[in-house]
Amino acid sequence: MKFHLSTVFPESTADGLGIRYAIYTQGCYLHCKGCHNPETWSFCPDAPGSYFVDIDEIISDMKKHRFSWGRLTLCGGDPIYQAPACIELIKRLKKQNPKFNIWAYTGLTFEHIIEKASAENQWHEYLKQIDILVDGPFILSERDISLPWRGSNNQRLIDVQETLKSDQITLF
Repeated sequence: MKFHLSTVFPESTADGLGIRYAIYTQGCYLHCKGCHNPETWSFCPDAPGSYFVDIDEIISDMKKHRFSWGRLTLCGGDPIYQAPACIELIKRLKKQNPKFNIWAYTGLTFEHIIEKASAENQWHEYLKQIDILVDGPFILSERDISLPWRGSNNQRLIDVQETLKSDQITLF
């Protein structure tokens, strides 16, 4: 299975708690005004700067980075639109290390994801694999550079597993 990517940052400190391997997927429908990654919006296979990579290649590269091994962040674009590839990657990582910590960003709200989840898009299964979800669109008028790991006040850091268990949004 392949990912359509914009870039990777093997040892990022900006994309979640700790040093993390950050994968920036290609493709987003929201086109938020002020987005810091507009180059990741296109879903076109030949989008400038984008490329396709096999999950095996990603895992092989991840293993080379001992400081970020055990921590992955999926961002973009919006990785939810590549949920099947994300699920496969996460399951394979957790097979090697059950405590692998997974963060993901999305411009959608958690509630919207739950409402629109289907067997076809696999969004519910995707959520079941994630530890922390940073949800909601970037809103330029709510921009706050002092917030850790998000760009605007409306965005939430959700403890996904606790939220799924309790059926109530639980913040990290």
